[in-house]
Amino acid sequence: MSLSPTDFVLRTNTPPLQGRGRGWGLSAAQLLELQARAKHMRNNPTEPEKRLWRNLSNSQLGGYKFRRQEVVGNAIADFACPSATLIVEVDGDTHDEAKDRLRDGTLAAHGWRVLHVTNADVMRNMDGVLASILEILERAPHPHPNPSPEGDGLSIEGSVG
Repeated sequence: MSLSPTDFVLRTNTPPLQGRGRGWGLSAAQLLELQARAKHMRNNPTEPEKRLWRNLSNSQLGGYKFRRQEVVGNAIADFACPSATLIVEVDGDTHDEAKDRLRDGTLAAHGWRVLHVTNADVMRNMDGVLASILEILERAPHPHPNPSPEGDGLSIEGSVG
């Protein structure tokens, strides 16, 4: 693999805790592999994933933007809403609950919440799935987009009345 010097994202001499790894300790090669797998998964979704994406795409659910098959740390999330730090996983029969718990714990340590829904729920109860997702999204903290540095806010003392 030959990398151009201008392609900062893929530079192998970038320390693992900088750049696109975002503190997860991923090397450029690991990140490339995850991105390639995510692209393959986006191009070959399961039927439940297709159906859920039809309802999440274009900010249709409460105005929240979702990404599908998004690389989050060392995992690939079925659907991720970065603004609400929520991941929605559509679980089929092949999911390993023990591995899911480990992965969910790692994601939680980095501030993500994970909601698991089953293929059957997506196929038979889409309204219920969407209501559950929206309820969790609405409970997400919404920090001020431009917080003031500590001590630089408005003060009631000394104000002219």
